[in-house]
Amino acid sequence: MSSSETHRVPFVPETAFGIWFLRTRIWEHHVLRVAINDLKRLMAGKRHASAVIIDVGCGQGKSFRLLADAFEPARIIGVDFHEPSLLLAADAATACNSIDSAGCDIELLHGDCASLPLPDASADIVFCHQTFHHLVDQAGALAEFRRVLKPGGTLLFAESTDAYIKSWVIRLLFRHPMQVQKSADQYLAMIRAAGFSFSSRNVSLPYLWWSRATDFGLFERLGLHHPKPGKRRETLVNVAAIKVSDAPA
Repeated sequence: MSSSETHRVPFVPETAFGIWFLRTRIWEHHVLRVAINDLKRLMAGKRHASAVIIDVGCGQGKSFRLLADAFEPARIIGVDFHEPSLLLAADAATACNSIDSAGCDIELLHGDCASLPLPDASADIVFCHQTFHHLVDQAGALAEFRRVLKPGGTLLFAESTDAYIKSWVIRLLFRHPMQVQKSADQYLAMIRAAGFSFSSRNVSLPYLWWSRATDFGLFERLGLHHPKPGKRRETLVNVAAIKVSDAPA
Protein backbone atom coordinates (compact mmCIF):
# COMPACT_ATOMS: atom_id res chain seq x y z
CA MET A 1 0.00 0.00 0.00
CA SER A 2 1.42 3.38 -1.01
CA SER A 3 1.77 6.40 1.28
CA SER A 4 -0.89 8.20 -0.79
CA GLU A 5 -3.32 5.40 0.09
CA THR A 6 -2.42 4.96 3.76
CA HIS A 7 -3.26 8.52 4.76
CA ARG A 8 -6.93 7.81 4.02
CA VAL A 9 -7.21 4.82 6.35
CA PRO A 10 -6.62 4.52 10.11
CA PHE A 11 -4.57 1.33 9.86
CA VAL A 12 -3.11 -1.09 7.34
CA PRO A 13 -5.17 -4.33 7.31
CA GLU A 14 -3.45 -7.65 7.87
CA THR A 15 -2.90 -10.27 5.19
CA ALA A 16 -4.94 -13.48 5.08
CA PHE A 17 -1.88 -15.28 6.45
CA GLY A 18 -1.65 -12.76 9.29
CA ILE A 19 -5.31 -13.16 10.22
CA TRP A 20 -4.84 -16.94 10.28
CA PHE A 21 -1.67 -16.62 12.37
CA LEU A 22 -3.56 -14.66 15.03
CA ARG A 23 -5.63 -17.80 15.66
CA THR A 24 -2.62 -20.05 16.27
CA ARG A 25 -1.19 -21.40 19.51
CA ILE A 26 2.13 -19.73 18.70
CA TRP A 27 0.45 -16.32 18.76
CA GLU A 28 -1.55 -16.95 21.93
CA HIS A 29 1.11 -18.67 24.01
CA HIS A 30 4.49 -17.53 22.65
CA VAL A 31 3.58 -13.93 21.79
CA LEU A 32 0.50 -12.69 23.63
CA ARG A 33 0.80 -14.59 26.93
CA VAL A 34 4.52 -13.84 27.24
CA ALA A 35 3.94 -10.13 26.62
CA ILE A 36 1.13 -9.84 29.17
CA ASN A 37 3.22 -11.57 31.83
CA ASP A 38 6.12 -9.23 31.12
CA LEU A 39 3.94 -6.11 31.18
CA LYS A 40 2.46 -7.16 34.52
CA ARG A 41 6.00 -7.44 35.89
CA LEU A 42 6.92 -4.02 34.48
CA MET A 43 4.07 -2.36 36.35
CA ALA A 44 6.39 -2.63 39.38
CA GLY A 45 3.70 -3.31 41.96
CA LYS A 46 1.18 -0.77 40.64
CA ARG A 47 -2.33 -2.25 40.70
CA HIS A 48 -5.71 -0.92 39.68
CA ALA A 49 -8.49 -2.43 41.81
CA SER A 50 -11.55 -3.45 39.76
CA ALA A 51 -9.87 -2.00 36.71
CA VAL A 52 -11.40 -1.06 33.40
CA ILE A 53 -9.06 -2.23 30.64
CA ILE A 54 -9.30 -0.97 27.07
CA ASP A 55 -7.76 -3.47 24.67
CA VAL A 56 -6.97 -1.33 21.62
CA GLY A 57 -6.68 -3.42 18.48
CA CYS A 58 -8.16 -6.39 20.30
CA GLY A 59 -8.40 -8.41 17.08
CA GLN A 60 -10.00 -11.80 17.62
CA GLY A 61 -10.09 -11.47 21.41
CA LYS A 62 -7.36 -13.95 22.27
CA SER A 63 -6.19 -11.52 24.95
CA PHE A 64 -9.42 -11.44 26.97
CA ARG A 65 -8.86 -14.54 29.10
CA LEU A 66 -5.18 -13.71 29.60
CA LEU A 67 -5.95 -10.13 30.67
CA ALA A 68 -8.68 -11.33 32.99
CA ASP A 69 -6.33 -13.82 34.65
CA ALA A 70 -3.43 -11.36 34.94
CA PHE A 71 -5.24 -8.24 36.18
CA GLU A 72 -8.67 -9.39 37.43
CA PRO A 73 -10.43 -6.37 35.93
CA ALA A 74 -14.07 -5.52 36.42
CA ARG A 75 -14.44 -4.76 32.73
CA ILE A 76 -12.61 -5.18 29.45
CA ILE A 77 -13.48 -3.05 26.43
CA GLY A 78 -12.14 -4.42 23.16
CA VAL A 79 -11.79 -1.96 20.28
CA ASP A 80 -10.91 -2.88 16.71
CA PHE A 81 -11.45 -1.45 13.23
CA HIS A 82 -11.59 -4.86 11.51
CA GLU A 83 -15.21 -5.98 11.77
CA PRO A 84 -14.65 -9.67 10.87
CA SER A 85 -12.18 -9.91 13.74
CA LEU A 86 -14.72 -8.36 16.10
CA LEU A 87 -17.16 -11.16 15.24
CA LEU A 88 -14.57 -13.68 16.39
CA ALA A 89 -13.81 -11.53 19.44
CA ALA A 90 -17.48 -11.81 20.42
CA ASP A 91 -17.11 -15.58 20.51
CA ALA A 92 -13.94 -15.21 22.60
CA ALA A 93 -15.77 -12.95 25.05
CA THR A 94 -18.57 -15.47 25.42
CA ALA A 95 -16.10 -18.30 25.97
CA CYS A 96 -14.17 -16.24 28.52
CA ASN A 97 -17.26 -15.64 30.62
CA SER A 98 -18.48 -19.22 30.28
CA ILE A 99 -15.27 -20.49 31.90
CA ASP A 100 -15.73 -18.24 34.92
CA SER A 101 -19.28 -17.23 35.80
CA ALA A 102 -17.84 -14.44 37.94
CA GLY A 103 -15.70 -13.20 35.05
CA CYS A 104 -15.41 -9.57 34.10
CA ASP A 105 -17.81 -7.82 31.78
CA ILE A 106 -16.50 -7.66 28.20
CA GLU A 107 -17.74 -5.07 25.71
CA LEU A 108 -16.74 -4.79 22.05
CA LEU A 109 -16.63 -1.57 20.04
CA HIS A 110 -15.90 -0.88 16.39
CA GLY A 111 -13.50 2.03 16.26
CA ASP A 112 -10.27 3.68 15.18
CA CYS A 113 -7.39 3.91 17.66
CA ALA A 114 -6.86 7.56 16.65
CA SER A 115 -10.50 8.34 17.47
CA LEU A 116 -11.63 6.00 20.23
CA PRO A 117 -15.41 5.81 20.79
CA LEU A 118 -14.97 6.27 24.55
CA PRO A 119 -15.29 9.17 27.01
CA ASP A 120 -12.38 10.95 28.67
CA ALA A 121 -10.81 9.31 31.74
CA SER A 122 -12.85 6.13 31.37
CA ALA A 123 -10.08 3.51 31.76
CA ASP A 124 -7.49 2.44 34.29
CA ILE A 125 -5.37 0.54 31.76
CA VAL A 126 -4.92 0.81 28.00
CA PHE A 127 -3.47 -2.40 26.60
CA CYS A 128 -1.80 -1.97 23.21
CA HIS A 129 -0.18 -5.20 22.06
CA GLN A 130 1.29 -5.57 18.56
CA THR A 131 -1.21 -3.02 17.26
CA PHE A 132 0.82 0.16 16.98
CA HIS A 133 2.88 -0.89 13.97
CA HIS A 134 -0.35 -1.24 11.96
CA LEU A 135 -1.49 2.32 12.72
CA VAL A 136 -0.95 5.16 10.29
CA ASP A 137 -1.68 7.98 12.77
CA GLN A 138 0.47 6.84 15.66
CA ALA A 139 0.66 10.28 17.31
CA GLY A 140 -3.11 10.57 17.21
CA ALA A 141 -3.49 7.12 18.74
CA LEU A 142 -1.17 7.93 21.64
CA ALA A 143 -3.11 11.12 22.30
CA GLU A 144 -6.31 9.06 22.42
CA PHE A 145 -4.77 6.48 24.75
CA ARG A 146 -3.85 9.30 27.11
CA ARG A 147 -7.27 10.95 26.81
CA VAL A 148 -9.25 7.84 27.79
CA LEU A 149 -6.98 6.98 30.73
CA LYS A 150 -7.82 8.19 34.20
CA PRO A 151 -5.22 10.32 36.01
CA GLY A 152 -2.40 7.95 36.95
CA GLY A 153 -3.71 5.31 34.55
CA THR A 154 -1.33 2.88 32.88
CA LEU A 155 -0.48 2.33 29.23
CA LEU A 156 0.72 -1.23 28.66
CA PHE A 157 2.56 -1.05 25.34
CA ALA A 158 4.16 -4.06 23.65
CA GLU A 159 5.47 -3.62 20.14
CA SER A 160 7.75 -4.95 17.42
CA THR A 161 10.42 -2.55 16.17
CA ASP A 162 11.43 -1.57 12.65
CA ALA A 163 14.27 -4.12 12.75
CA TYR A 164 11.66 -6.88 12.85
CA ILE A 165 8.87 -5.36 10.78
CA LYS A 166 11.22 -4.47 7.91
CA SER A 167 12.85 -7.91 7.75
CA TRP A 168 12.28 -9.73 4.47
CA VAL A 169 10.21 -12.60 5.88
CA ILE A 170 7.81 -10.27 7.72
CA ARG A 171 7.45 -8.06 4.66
CA LEU A 172 6.63 -11.17 2.65
CA LEU A 173 3.99 -12.63 4.99
CA PHE A 174 2.41 -9.57 6.61
CA ARG A 175 1.43 -6.02 5.69
CA HIS A 176 2.34 -2.82 7.53
CA PRO A 177 2.72 0.94 6.87
CA MET A 178 6.49 1.04 6.49
CA GLN A 179 6.81 4.81 6.77
CA VAL A 180 5.81 4.82 10.47
CA GLN A 181 7.96 1.96 11.80
CA LYS A 182 10.34 2.91 14.61
CA SER A 183 13.18 1.60 16.74
CA ALA A 184 12.71 0.76 20.42
CA ASP A 185 14.29 4.07 21.46
CA GLN A 186 12.08 6.01 19.08
CA TYR A 187 8.93 4.37 20.43
CA LEU A 188 9.97 5.11 24.01
CA ALA A 189 10.72 8.74 23.17
CA MET A 190 7.36 9.05 21.40
CA ILE A 191 5.46 7.65 24.38
CA ARG A 192 7.24 9.98 26.81
CA ALA A 193 6.62 13.01 24.57
CA ALA A 194 2.93 12.10 24.42
CA GLY A 195 2.52 12.68 28.16
CA PHE A 196 3.53 9.41 29.79
CA SER A 197 6.13 8.71 32.46
CA PHE A 198 8.28 5.61 33.00
CA SER A 199 11.72 4.64 34.22
CA SER A 200 14.14 1.94 33.11
CA ARG A 201 12.53 -0.54 35.51
CA ASN A 202 9.26 -0.16 33.56
CA VAL A 203 10.87 -1.08 30.23
CA SER A 204 12.06 -4.37 28.79
CA LEU A 205 13.61 -5.30 25.46
CA PRO A 206 12.74 -8.98 24.94
CA TYR A 207 14.75 -10.86 22.35
CA LEU A 208 12.39 -13.77 21.74
CA TRP A 209 13.05 -16.46 19.16
CA TRP A 210 10.09 -15.56 16.95
CA SER A 211 11.17 -11.92 16.75
CA ARG A 212 14.48 -12.79 15.07
CA ALA A 213 13.24 -13.14 11.54
CA THR A 214 16.71 -13.82 10.12
CA ASP A 215 17.14 -17.17 11.86
CA PHE A 216 14.31 -17.39 14.48
CA GLY A 217 16.95 -17.90 17.16
CA LEU A 218 18.51 -20.95 15.48
CA PHE A 219 22.09 -19.65 15.60
CA GLU A 220 21.82 -18.95 19.31
CA ARG A 221 20.36 -22.39 20.03
CA LEU A 222 23.30 -23.92 18.15
CA GLY A 223 25.74 -21.84 20.20
CA LEU A 224 26.94 -19.91 17.16
CA HIS A 225 25.68 -16.47 18.12
CA HIS A 226 25.01 -14.80 21.48
CA PRO A 227 23.80 -11.23 20.85
CA LYS A 228 23.98 -8.97 23.89
CA PRO A 229 21.81 -5.98 24.82
CA GLY A 230 23.32 -2.79 23.46
CA LYS A 231 25.10 -4.70 20.69
CA ARG A 232 22.10 -5.91 18.75
CA ARG A 233 19.19 -4.39 16.88
CA GLU A 234 16.32 -4.67 19.33
CA THR A 235 13.28 -6.37 17.86
CA LEU A 236 10.75 -5.85 20.68
CA VAL A 237 9.96 -3.19 23.26
CA ASN A 238 7.59 -3.46 26.22
CA VAL A 239 6.77 -0.57 28.55
CA ALA A 240 4.35 0.14 31.38
CA ALA A 241 3.90 3.92 31.27
CA ILE A 242 1.85 6.14 33.59
CA LYS A 243 -0.31 9.00 32.37
CA VAL A 244 1.22 12.26 33.53
CA SER A 245 -1.31 14.75 34.92
CA ASP A 246 -1.86 17.90 32.92
CA ALA A 247 -0.01 20.88 34.26
CA PRO A 248 -2.30 23.44 35.92
CA ALA A 249 -3.21 26.40 33.70
